Amino acid sequence: MPNWIAVYTKSRHEKVVNSLFSDKGIEAYLPLIRRKRKWSDRTKWIDDPLFHSYIFACIDLKDYLDVLQTDGVHHIIKFQNHIATIPESQIIGLKQMIDGGYDPEPTEYLILGDKVRIRGGPLLGIEGIVSRIDGVDRFVIKIEAIQHAVSVLIDRKFLKSISETNRSI
Repeated sequence: MPNWIAVYTKSRHEKVVNSLFSDKGIEAYLPLIRRKRKWSDRTKWIDDPLFHSYIFACIDLKDYLDVLQTDGVHHIIKFQNHIATIPESQIIGLKQMIDGGYDPEPTEYLILGDKVRIRGGPLLGIEGIVSRIDGVDRFVIKIEAIQHAVSVLIDRKFLKSISETNRSI
């Protein structure tokens, strides 16, 4: 039975891999969004991948070598050494969001306890942790830089996840 999987591509190879999957008869989905891109001499509308370096493929898991042996494919996403599968409902949801005229934006995948750094606004550079998720795109964080349990509501677009090794205390 076919499953949707996430495939990580080489940088800027998403469209090439999508085309090669089609040539091989592999069902694939590359979510593209229209963006206005500005260069020094012109402005142009382009179809840009929603998730850079990712494409989704629907395959029987036993046929994963067909995917891996495609030019431009870096690796298949795995968790605990097993190929990660994606529920079809999530792929359908992505398609409906894009086809429905919405303007989706990829955002940080944050959960409670994640260490974050603020990347914009008056608190730029301050580090803290996600202490509560409040609604669709707002978070309450604790600011560690001042060594107090101060919470602020802050828009998700201003938060960047940081790893334990990158923290500065």
